[in-house]
Amino acid sequence: MKILAIDTSCDDTSVAIVENGNNVLVSLLSSQVEFHKDFQGVVPEIAARKHLEAIFFLIDEALNCANIKMYSIDAIAITNRPGLIGSLLVGVGVAKGISFATGKPIIAVDHIAAHIYSPHLTQNIEFPYIASVVSGGHTIITKVYAHGQYEVIGTTLDDAIGESYDKVSKHLNLGYPGGPIIDKLAQSGEEGAIKYPIILLSGADEYNFSYSGLKTACIYNTDKYLQKGFEKTNENIALGFQISAIEPLYVKIKKYSEFSGIKNVTLSGGVACNSYLRSLFLGSSDFKAYVPEMKYTTDNAAMVGGLAYHLKDEAQYDDFTLDCSSRVLKKQYTLKKKK
Repeated sequence: MKILAIDTSCDDTSVAIVENGNNVLVSLLSSQVEFHKDFQGVVPEIAARKHLEAIFFLIDEALNCANIKMYSIDAIAITNRPGLIGSLLVGVGVAKGISFATGKPIIAVDHIAAHIYSPHLTQNIEFPYIASVVSGGHTIITKVYAHGQYEVIGTTLDDAIGESYDKVSKHLNLGYPGGPIIDKLAQSGEEGAIKYPIILLSGADEYNFSYSGLKTACIYNTDKYLQKGFEKTNENIALGFQISAIEPLYVKIKKYSEFSGIKNVTLSGGVACNSYLRSLFLGSSDFKAYVPEMKYTTDNAAMVGGLAYHLKDEAQYDDFTLDCSSRVLKKQYTLKKKK
């Protein structure tokens, strides 16, 4: 089964053709980083307009690269939640148009569920497992029961981890996006030279996250570290921040692994590209960690098409009333029940 997949959930336009869940025939992406750099963050209006400019070209290019005609496509997969509402509407509108013109069915895909699926594009992972999605918009721990079925165990109460990377980078005038820049600087830092608080919550929030305090501590303590006489200041700030940002993720996943008895853990989303995070989790003796290939870590349509294959039963198809949502489902996302 060949699925044409589209993802326009944030600022990257992505189109892929995926066969039978994990055979990625083609995966294309148009990045908008250059258009948002001056603002040091994603501007929703610009993002939506750039999706409109890129999406039809990418669809044509994907079909050409895979040497496939549209009539050979069996279904269209589209991300419809969560994300920037204007961006999502572009993708959903295009998917509906193709469906109307060709008669191909639409399969709506939850963006978080797609990220959770991304390691499955190249690896076999036994259910149930613990999955964490860490990106500019999300910091989530979930328990995954099956493809497309997950329960939210913990999430951020304020800033997402990737968002805090961007804001610290902006304050230090390092550039955008902040994640890769801080990660690279941190590799030259001296561990222990600068320390920030590792914020662990308790009680009802024991599996939730809070990054606003860490971000504020980093920003407001920077001036004293920038005084003359401090060497490798940005590198040490980057390393101190990075340790304090990622350690809570490991601590909470380890804690839930011990509580649940689940020893398989996956990480996905843009922050899963981070070298410290990958080293920490892949080197763990507390659980077995899986991460996607780097090209499937950030937003991409291949993960959308891969998951859609497992939602392909007729009862899973959507119609032209399909809508979008900017919100993450509060507790649980499951497959629709068969009719």
